[in-house]
Amino acid sequence: MSGDAHRHVPGTATDTSGPPSASAPDIDVRDETPSARCPYCKRPFRRPAFESLHRGREHHDRLSDRERAAAERAARDERAALRRFRLYALGVLVVLYFGLLIVAAFVV
Repeated sequence: MSGDAHRHVPGTATDTSGPPSASAPDIDVRDETPSARCPYCKRPFRRPAFESLHRGREHHDRLSDRERAAAERAARDERAALRRFRLYALGVLVVLYFGLLIVAAFVV
C-alpha cells in the first residue's frame, strides 16, 4: 500500500526518543540561519526588522532611545506594507467582481 492510504506522509518522521528541550525556540527556522536574535530572550528572527518589532512589543520598557526609534521605524514600515497589501487585495476583489459581473451580463 502507498503511504497516502493511511494518511502518512513519507519522509516526515520525527525523533521522539527523548523529551523535548525546554530551551528550544517555538519558531521553526528550518534550514535558514537566523539573521537576528533578541538580546533579551534569545529568540531567533529571519529579518532584523522582525527582531526590532519584537523588541518594541515584548521588551518596550528595557529599550534605549536608539532601540525604541528602530522599533517605531519598523512598526511604521510594517503598517505601510500592510496598508499596501490591503489596498492591493481590495483592488483585486473589485476587478474580480466587475469582471465576473461583465461575464455574467454577456452569458445571461
